[in-house]
Amino acid sequence: MASSEVDQKFLGKLAKAVENDNPLLASVLFRILGLSINLSGQLIKARKQRRDVAQPPAAVDLTCHIIWLSREGLVLLQQYVLPMVGNYVELKVLAYKLRASFYHIFVLFHNTPPVSTMGVNTPDGQSTSTIPGPGPGPTPTRLEKGKGIARDDEDVSTRKGGALNPPPGFGPTPPTAFLMRPGDYLAEAHQYFREAVQLADELLWGSHSLRLSVKTEYAAFLYECVHDAEGSRTIAKDTIAQVYEATEGIDNDMFNDACELVTVLGKMMKRGLASSNTTLRSKAQGSSTGTQGTPRVEQEGNVPPGMI
Repeated sequence: MASSEVDQKFLGKLAKAVENDNPLLASVLFRILGLSINLSGQLIKARKQRRDVAQPPAAVDLTCHIIWLSREGLVLLQQYVLPMVGNYVELKVLAYKLRASFYHIFVLFHNTPPVSTMGVNTPDGQSTSTIPGPGPGPTPTRLEKGKGIARDDEDVSTRKGGALNPPPGFGPTPPTAFLMRPGDYLAEAHQYFREAVQLADELLWGSHSLRLSVKTEYAAFLYECVHDAEGSRTIAKDTIAQVYEATEGIDNDMFNDACELVTVLGKMMKRGLASSNTTLRSKAQGSSTGTQGTPRVEQEGNVPPGMI
């Protein structure tokens, strides 16, 4: 995402490179770098909390903080960076990638309708008055002056002539609505990812770590938001193949980053296939029951790093 360590490295390096020629652009890049570092910690916390069924109030504050940081980063990017990157190569790819990354966060945490469990969503009935149901035992009755006997289990909606829920289009809004307009950002985010991928393919070679960063997040976006598991695995597989076909030289730092991203892409190639792999392994173990000797080792062949 916008908090990728590779993206942060390029933000700092490119901001330093343009500092003499364009101090304004450099200062904005440094500000986006600061937002990205802060955002990184918030996203780690959010991923740890996403499996909690009962989300504490702190989760709402965390989601609001993430949306606020992403919104501010996007404003800086659109107003000061994108109009100035026409004559650059790596910086142009990075700017397009960051725009897609910020929209990726909006889709995860702010989209309406939600497409992920990452965000904090208001239940349909949370904004309306609720009447607690009757507890165990006989239903208590109470006397109300001038109204006869009132029962606690009486349906309020039938007495008042209808449900208390708001009409369609006026339902509860996400808790981040005061920061950004609620809406469906999925199609817009997908389009920005396509533009970033196309630009990276045109301007950067196959093993360039920034190009790998673009492809890695695009594969994650397809899996988490578009729910296209096959498309995500295809992107990961093709990207790894392009890395090993690249003939351009890279320095040690970029080589280390490329190795880490290839490892991540290798894991993404197997996302959604865990159940079938487990079944195949159990069948293989069942067929070899009763044999002795050296444990069977699966043939790996020339498998790239991160794919085993």
